[in-house]
Amino acid sequence: MKTIAIGCDHGGFELKEELKKRLTEEGYATLDQGIETLHSVDYPDIAVKVAHAVTGGEADCGILICGTGIGMSIAANKVRGIRAALCTDCYSARMTKEHNDANIITLGARTIGVELAWEIVKAYLGAEFQGGRHANRVKKIRQLEG
Repeated sequence: MKTIAIGCDHGGFELKEELKKRLTEEGYATLDQGIETLHSVDYPDIAVKVAHAVTGGEADCGILICGTGIGMSIAANKVRGIRAALCTDCYSARMTKEHNDANIITLGARTIGVELAWEIVKAYLGAEFQGGRHANRVKKIRQLEG
């Protein structure tokens, strides 16, 4: 069973709760990294929690949600070993796993609806890294981390 680390700021709370419910119904384990209420938080604090859960092996991959998904993507990508991608459509979600071996996707709760978000999550989770020529490219991305 895959474990998905999931986190959000106040802008993504309702979407996080809905996705968490659907993931559980589909048989995934979720590791909720916050938040638990609608109180205002700084998204980098949540992004680093999910990123560390992924790099630390507590979760197989992660989902981060804020208003646009942009801030979460920027913050998560500062953590060594993370390849986070903002996804706004199913094709990008599938490709980021197949070609970039992304280990976190970010979503914008204020830019996409619940149903599209769910379809994006399913596309991402249903995809597998293709390796081959893409493995060398991912290796080069890792080398950029220093």
